[in-house]
Amino acid sequence: MMGTNKVSVIIPMYNVSAVIDNCIATLFSQTLSDIELVFVDDCSTDDSLNKLKAILPEKDGVEVKILQHSVNRGVAAARNTGLAAVTGEYVYYVDADDYIESNTLEVLYKEAKQKDADIVGCEWFLSFKHNERAVKQSQAHSGEELFKKFAGGVIRWNLWLFLVKRSLYVDNDIHFFERMNMGEDMMVMMKLALNAKNVSIVNIPLYHYIQTNTNSLTKNFSAYKEQVTFNAEEVARYVDNISRKDLISDVLQLKLSLKLPLLISDKKRDYEMWMAWFPEANIAVDNNVYLPWRTWFIQKMAVKRHFWILRLYYWLIIKVVYGIIYK
Repeated sequence: MMGTNKVSVIIPMYNVSAVIDNCIATLFSQTLSDIELVFVDDCSTDDSLNKLKAILPEKDGVEVKILQHSVNRGVAAARNTGLAAVTGEYVYYVDADDYIESNTLEVLYKEAKQKDADIVGCEWFLSFKHNERAVKQSQAHSGEELFKKFAGGVIRWNLWLFLVKRSLYVDNDIHFFERMNMGEDMMVMMKLALNAKNVSIVNIPLYHYIQTNTNSLTKNFSAYKEQVTFNAEEVARYVDNISRKDLISDVLQLKLSLKLPLLISDKKRDYEMWMAWFPEANIAVDNNVYLPWRTWFIQKMAVKRHFWILRLYYWLIIKVVYGIIYK
């Protein structure tokens, strides 16, 4: 074991005072012993830090580190700061506006030890204002399979879905790129997958992801595109550096997965942006062996520029079906 703790949890914080209560409560009620909580405050301007410090005397028995940035540097830098400070055998992330089940760390850690796994994933709850639904996760048993399923869009790459052996980060010099705050989890998880041997997915929802602004992608698309493109091309560079030409087709699938949200829209402008972003990937629409038929269908219609079908799909499926069920 690399440290004195079984699991280190990194929690980046920036102006989360209004939403951090559930996160704090569930972190301090974990059933797994010997955990370390590393809060990284990215120069918040509200009372997030004061709220956290006020409850610490009540939470004896859990090792806590509070780290502070003197200036706001973004979530990628906050994750790096946390990584440099952790001591646990495994690393896990929680976003400060979300929360986890009380047994999340115990379930993931036990699975890691039983399967001798470098990476253990789980399923999650997508939480809306009035209800939530459990989201299933595909299975993977090796790092390469995980990489391919990340690229194919059938396993989500969010950091908070995976418990990762810290040695994977340390031994392979895997870190986040400061200021590249969107797509940073994708880039890091795909590198980790390529260095992992045993992988396991626990088919139990353990994380509550709070759905907030569903329109945020296109509101600041220029910054989103720049940062996600950087992180996607970093994956491509990494694949090239380790001489894995056999994974180039998977990188194209990754690029298709990254721009897919632009097709979940009724705006022609979004469809045109889909066409123009990673255009080299458009020829690979028919090559994804993992893809659900509905995803293949809307990508195929986009390539053929049948935008009226995309608009119809959006209104029938997204607005009517999902809009009524999940509010």
